[in-house]
Amino acid sequence: MKNFSEPLFPGEISTSLWILLFFLAWLSAWLPIAIPLAIALKWHPPQPITLSQKLPLIATLYLLAPLVLWGVAFLREETFVEYGLVWNLSEWGSLGLGFVAGVLGLLLMFGIEWALGWLRWRSWLIGSSLPTLFLGLWISFTEELVFRGFLLNQLQYDYAPWIAATIASLIFALLHLIWEGRENISQLPGLWLMGMVLSLARWVDDGNLGLACGLHAGWIWTIATLDTAQAITYTDRVSQWFTGLGGKPLAGLVGLIFLLATGGILWAIRHGIYREASILPGSFMIFLM
Repeated sequence: MKNFSEPLFPGEISTSLWILLFFLAWLSAWLPIAIPLAIALKWHPPQPITLSQKLPLIATLYLLAPLVLWGVAFLREETFVEYGLVWNLSEWGSLGLGFVAGVLGLLLMFGIEWALGWLRWRSWLIGSSLPTLFLGLWISFTEELVFRGFLLNQLQYDYAPWIAATIASLIFALLHLIWEGRENISQLPGLWLMGMVLSLARWVDDGNLGLACGLHAGWIWTIATLDTAQAITYTDRVSQWFTGLGGKPLAGLVGLIFLLATGGILWAIRHGIYREASILPGSFMIFLM
């Protein structure tokens, strides 16, 4: 991985100002599109936002992110490769591995809750999920490139890796308040922990984003597919503090334990318990069993 001990331009613009510059540029590019779009969609913050209103706004926001980030990277004399976005066979393998681990891990979590009688499956037949697969990959690539790529890199110029990951994950969690506002407050600890796990996934993958993107996409795809099909409902046998407030797994104890377990297996890999990259898939399978 790149040595983050010194800023790229010592004595000039600080890394914190580069971070601020990126987010301000991203927001400035998006607002002229978002404001008329929000008016057309009849969404007036801080009113709750529906899925049909949210998707077009997210689409425009995430379409602009790589373009704005490319401009900042150009000024920084950096590349997306330095941010962990590498296009080679190995990273496609990490992406696929992360995706499978993300999907199976969540299904295992829901399966345990079902076995305990905490939820019931309304339908075992899931319809077409290609749109949600595309959505999951798109969101995961964009967010990983921004938060575990660019943002984590910049913070590591000034801070130790774990402090940088903590700050990046906090920013990642807080920015989710833009959409649902107060309704997302209960998910903040889970979103922060999710960011930490995905930061660890990048380090496990030798500084590349393939594994983190795969895990993130697998989680998004699974949740979105189950929600779209309305496949599960909670039985209220236990408090929502266990299963997730408002039916959101990240807002419950079980979801936090799931993320901690995922982080645990990644930590084991990171610290050499599984030393050979060739048995990385087996490591995840052990976790999932």
